Amino acid sequence: MIPPLPNIADYQISVENGFLPAEPPLDRLPDPYYKPWEDLAANLRSLLASKEIRLAVDELPLLSTSRLCTEAEWRRAYVMLGFITNSYIWGLEKAKDMSQRLPKCVSIPFLEISEHLEVPPVVTYAACCLWNFQPIYPAGPIDMLENLTTLITFTGTMDESWFYLVSVAIEARGAPTIQLIIEAMKAARRGDSLTVSECLTAFAERIMDLRELLGRMTEHCTPRAFYFQIRPFLAGSKNMQAAGLPHGVIFEDGSGKEEYRQYAGGSNAQSSLIQFFDIALGVQHRPTGIKKDPPAANSDGHAPKPGHNFIEEMRSYMPGPHRRFLEHLTTVANIRSYVEAHQESTVLATAYDECLRALSSFRDKHLQVVSRYIVIMSQESKRKWLAAAAAAATDTAKEMAIQTSDTPTNFLGLAKGEAAKKGLKGTGGTALMPFLKQSRDETMEPATGVWSKTTSKLQSYQARSRGVTPSSTPGSTPRSSSPVNYAVRSCKVNDFDDAPASRNGVGLAGNWDIDWESGDDVGGICHY
Repeated sequence: MIPPLPNIADYQISVENGFLPAEPPLDRLPDPYYKPWEDLAANLRSLLASKEIRLAVDELPLLSTSRLCTEAEWRRAYVMLGFITNSYIWGLEKAKDMSQRLPKCVSIPFLEISEHLEVPPVVTYAACCLWNFQPIYPAGPIDMLENLTTLITFTGTMDESWFYLVSVAIEARGAPTIQLIIEAMKAARRGDSLTVSECLTAFAERIMDLRELLGRMTEHCTPRAFYFQIRPFLAGSKNMQAAGLPHGVIFEDGSGKEEYRQYAGGSNAQSSLIQFFDIALGVQHRPTGIKKDPPAANSDGHAPKPGHNFIEEMRSYMPGPHRRFLEHLTTVANIRSYVEAHQESTVLATAYDECLRALSSFRDKHLQVVSRYIVIMSQESKRKWLAAAAAAATDTAKEMAIQTSDTPTNFLGLAKGEAAKKGLKGTGGTALMPFLKQSRDETMEPATGVWSKTTSKLQSYQARSRGVTPSSTPGSTPRSSSPVNYAVRSCKVNDFDDAPASRNGVGLAGNWDIDWESGDDVGGICHY
């Protein structure tokens, strides 16, 4: 018997808002009992700036979660304690000052709330984005960035708010695709190729809309602000040895038997929407560096069971109902198998390939964002570190020369050499970019091949969105309708094709490590 298709309402998913709450998140808990949490969350910026965050947290009373009533209240509490937790851990600048213990006034209620919501006790994508926004005009659309504001941030800056809100707008704009794919799956079950094609065409166009939204990241979030101010607070406690957490964090509970816990940092890989796209289209991802196996027969027409990789690991950081929805969808996904069984329909095959190309294009845009916000900025950070190390060595050598009356020779070169050796460890992006590029390339693997034989409407859409006017002369170079801004082309995705896949990389939410032997490729990065 063929299992039923999922009813999205059973998984806390709405037709209008998708994985976002059906109603806007609470901006404050109604019970004044929780005022200590609210007051501290409202003053994170000043407490972090004054280095008084830990003192303020240590003075919090141990509050019970028994007075949280609605799901919205549980979510609000989760967001507050998540931001308070990461502020407590990462609130000081030096690695030696990172806190490896979370006091029980935060850890006990945070663990209870996390268990209720079925999410880990850390700042997840849900804490930063799904449950951390509010429309400025309640009657206005929540897929319009200008109508959104955040509820809690670490820095109080527009850069940080914008970073979260771009993802919120993507979730809202992508919400209609969920029911669209469900309708396509229903149509595939009854053999209605026309409806499947129409749904897929609309799906591809919507993904291109999401690509445009992602491209707006640069409008109000600068790479420098993100990399140096925001990103450190998004780190988890897993693979963070270099940052001062060699074992993770102890969540105090008063038992005296606490153990270290390790969690990945916030990541857009924790977005259920993006994983939904992959499952719907039958896109499979593998651990980084693993090649595609020879095609195997899929007798039941369902999406094959995915292998262990970073993207699969990130499902455990999604809200429980959303995670179960993806698991259910995996057992009934049939669009890829339906297209493969009806390749004689050029319209159907083309519509499917357009979806894959649109999703691949979305990931291309994300690669550009990562290049600009991480790779380039990490290189700048490394240069500054080398310069500082060289300057320090110069000063030391001069002092030694004065004391010994010797003339310092070659001290600058030695300092640079030692600094360079240290700086080469975990150079920004060398592991991250191959990881993201493989995910992008895997997106096109199920393509039928019809794409290259037809004139795609999507190509025209992409050309128009780039401001390119197609030339009337075959073989001639397209003309841009606006001047090329070379300033934003300082880093090309393909520049990293041959970058060594170092074990250590730097992601959007901190350092992460890839264990190629065990396949434990998890960590805090931003990944689509």
